[in-house]
Amino acid sequence: MEQLKTMQSVLELEASALQKAAKNLGVKEVQGILEIFEFLQVSGGGLLFCGVGKSGIIASKLAATFSSLGLPSTFLHPVEAIHGDLGRVSKNDAIVLISKSGTTEEILRLIPFLPMDRNLIIGFLGRTNSSLAEKCHIVFDCSVEKEACINNQAPTTSSTLAMAMGDAIAVVYEKFVGLSREGFATNHPGGVLGKALRMKVKDLMWPKDQSSFVGPDATLQEVILNMTRFPIGGCAIIDQEGKLLGILVEGDIRRTFTRPNLGLQTQAKDIMNKAPVAINEEELAYTALALMEKRQRPISVLPVVGPSHEFIGFIRLHDLWREGFSIER
Repeated sequence: MEQLKTMQSVLELEASALQKAAKNLGVKEVQGILEIFEFLQVSGGGLLFCGVGKSGIIASKLAATFSSLGLPSTFLHPVEAIHGDLGRVSKNDAIVLISKSGTTEEILRLIPFLPMDRNLIIGFLGRTNSSLAEKCHIVFDCSVEKEACINNQAPTTSSTLAMAMGDAIAVVYEKFVGLSREGFATNHPGGVLGKALRMKVKDLMWPKDQSSFVGPDATLQEVILNMTRFPIGGCAIIDQEGKLLGILVEGDIRRTFTRPNLGLQTQAKDIMNKAPVAINEEELAYTALALMEKRQRPISVLPVVGPSHEFIGFIRLHDLWREGFSIER
């Protein structure tokens, strides 16, 4: 099928351009960007991205990426900049100029008015010997042999490479500052992403006073009555100090009635799961989801314990699903 071959050739061409750029990347460029990150960390400056047309769209995306990583970043349109937006730029900022040709007139007109030193100007350029390259302290080679467009005109391969180069330095920045999952979550409080990185088990669990629990000598009848009162799907078996000894779930009860010599007067300690999977209340809710789903036999309810393994409640798979959590597959 001709259309299939066309799509495959586009992907192969763009992938080839990324591989070539990776080979062309040198220590000099990486060391240079690290020095700029060090300066921004001390000065409190931000990282600006500047481009026109499709390069401007890429610049806007990369500014959003760096902002999400905690480095103040914004898109600076070169035309709007010389008509007032330069007021947002300081000598403590660094700027990335994105241009396939390396001769973008709007950017060349802007450069004399930029307040930062030349050593804070970075280029993502399709031509490393261009007039824009001469104005940059660091130049990342974003040259491509051809665009994936059938007329070799529309930014396709070049725009993919520019975005990927920006992503690459973003990951370098993550490593530079040692950004943790929790730190990343600070800038992503909303949506499922924010929940996965911030919401803890204690935020979704059913507390002990709303959960079913009995002592080890309780009868199966008492367990059933207790679970009927608190229909969460499980009953914790605890000792006199409140520590978790085991758990009974509805499936355990059904299986009990299929075994001879067992019935309503059977004690909980004789039929309970003595080594249940449990989770600490301070763990991420996403961790609880993984514990319940990533196993040969998924479980629907998980006992929650405190620092001394004392039983403090349950967290249910249903409640995690309701909040939009899901395991990436």
